Amino acid sequence: MRLGSPAEYKLATPGWRGWLAATRPPTLSAAVTPVLVGSALAYSGGEFAVLVFIATLAAAVLIQIGTNLANDALDFEQGADTPDRLGPVRITASGQASAAEVKMASGVVFGLAALVGVFLVIEGGWPILAIGVVSIAAGLAYTGGPWPLGYHGLGDLFVFVFFGLVAVMGTYYLQAGSVTNLAFLASLPVGLTVAAILVVNNVRDIETDRRAGKLTLAVRLGERISRLQYVLMILAAFVLLPVLLVGGAGPAVGLALLALPLAIVPCRSVLQGAQGAALNIVLKQTTLFHLVFGSLLAVGLLL
Repeated sequence: MRLGSPAEYKLATPGWRGWLAATRPPTLSAAVTPVLVGSALAYSGGEFAVLVFIATLAAAVLIQIGTNLANDALDFEQGADTPDRLGPVRITASGQASAAEVKMASGVVFGLAALVGVFLVIEGGWPILAIGVVSIAAGLAYTGGPWPLGYHGLGDLFVFVFFGLVAVMGTYYLQAGSVTNLAFLASLPVGLTVAAILVVNNVRDIETDRRAGKLTLAVRLGERISRLQYVLMILAAFVLLPVLLVGGAGPAVGLALLALPLAIVPCRSVLQGAQGAALNIVLKQTTLFHLVFGSLLAVGLLL
């Protein structure tokens, strides 16, 4: 179902800039951060290969881009991207590219991810093959298929699992050939902080998503509880830092506490009821916080 025509949307930047914007560069830190954390943990244990790190990073970013492009086209077809959407303009909704073209681009990017994945499968065996196949399938199922995850309140869980648990532990497994309790524990704050990005996005879009029949968790829980959910997820990421010590991490993981000032401002804005365009600012602040928090955690694991 499509709501509105491309002419009803504000046109995005044309040409290659539009395609670049469609990859949603600000979101790519969600793919980079868990690879940094998992690799740092492996390095601290004397298990690290540069080529594997580069390939893992490339595959993660490509899967993220492929998912973003698929979501761009599929959200438009589902009617979630309407003229009154408050977020950044999408390439399909703006009429700059057809849904078929964007889907094709998504397929090409997923294909590139699969090619990189061949090397990773050779390095890590069938578990990495399973992770790659499930990750790509989940990326497509997020907004596509007969039962899109993002339309049934499972988006938050999807992001927490795949951009937290799976990404960190999968990265560590590729380097070390095993998964430890510490790798699992380190994946938890990463997953929480990246999922918080989605929570902000969904709080901003509650009304338009509800009208489109997109029953995100924010739509199901309501605005008030979703705002509290956001703050609790950020808080939980910091609370989990001492737990890493129990798992065998050194006290340097406390460096992640330096990201606290970056968390205070967006949390205050969310609790004070920021709406519309103000939440776009919170979205950027949360993305920056996730990247800085994860990077500091990675450094702390190295020390």
